[in-house]
Amino acid sequence: MPRTSFQRLAIAATVVTYLLIAVGGLVRASGAGLGCPDWPRCFGSWVPPASAADLPPQFDASQFNPTLMWTEYLNRLLGVAVGLVILAATVSAWRHHRRDAWVLWPVVAAVLLTGFQGWLGGRVVAHELAAWIVTVHMLVALVIVSLLLIAVLESMTPPAGVAGGPPLRRRVAWVTVAVIALTLLQVGVGTQVRGQVDAALDAAVPRADALDTVGPLDTTHRELAAVTGLAILGLWAVVLLRQPDDLALTRAAHLSLAATAAQIALGMALTATLPPTAQVLHLTVASLLLGALTATAFIAWRWPAPAAARS
Repeated sequence: MPRTSFQRLAIAATVVTYLLIAVGGLVRASGAGLGCPDWPRCFGSWVPPASAADLPPQFDASQFNPTLMWTEYLNRLLGVAVGLVILAATVSAWRHHRRDAWVLWPVVAAVLLTGFQGWLGGRVVAHELAAWIVTVHMLVALVIVSLLLIAVLESMTPPAGVAGGPPLRRRVAWVTVAVIALTLLQVGVGTQVRGQVDAALDAAVPRADALDTVGPLDTTHRELAAVTGLAILGLWAVVLLRQPDDLALTRAAHLSLAATAAQIALGMALTATLPPTAQVLHLTVASLLLGALTATAFIAWRWPAPAAARS
């Protein structure tokens, strides 16, 4: 079936938001977060300076690193592009889906949060990448992409009824929401761990030893990872054993479990020397895992169950 104009825009907005999250991980892994020490301009200009000699007098030439500067600046430009695509999706939702609250209001909330996220990005720079505000920045990004995903899924809801099906499906939805909350907590703790690792690296601690400086917070992060992984495994088993004919739901559960397995592997890779590539992938897969869980909860709650799965 051909996609509607709203679906094309909403899918594009979702994809580029995931891309922005991945690029944000690259910015952090490369240490480019302060590549532009001011906001919204970069070294006082809307176009980054070509060399340290072009810096305004209020900036120290030692702050100038063209690689880090352009990494951060391109991240900002991508953020602007993402905001425009989300705005376009919001206009399309208002034109074509204003009577469908599950499409309209998630997109409206996403565009409002995107404006807040832009302001928050400036606060991240002003607070010089303080771990607490970086964590908030990350969580808001995950909420935005989840809202967009909800709108996309609602616009694709099969026409054979809505939100029917067996009571088990509703229980699956509520349990998945609880797992999403647990996963968001895990992401927040992980961002705090990363903040302490960055502080250790800034203090000239060798990369191989940086994680050892985190202490109990890293232990909490690992324990939460184990609890979250077991919860997702249990959710997958319930869906697979009790609703095997519900193809949309089982596929979402499979994706959630696959992303969890990838996260475990990447977490193990990070315990050695904290390779930057693994750091970026760890964050990216975490966002995809939350997307898969959001899809699982939404399908269980809103999509009609196939006839074979209604018993």
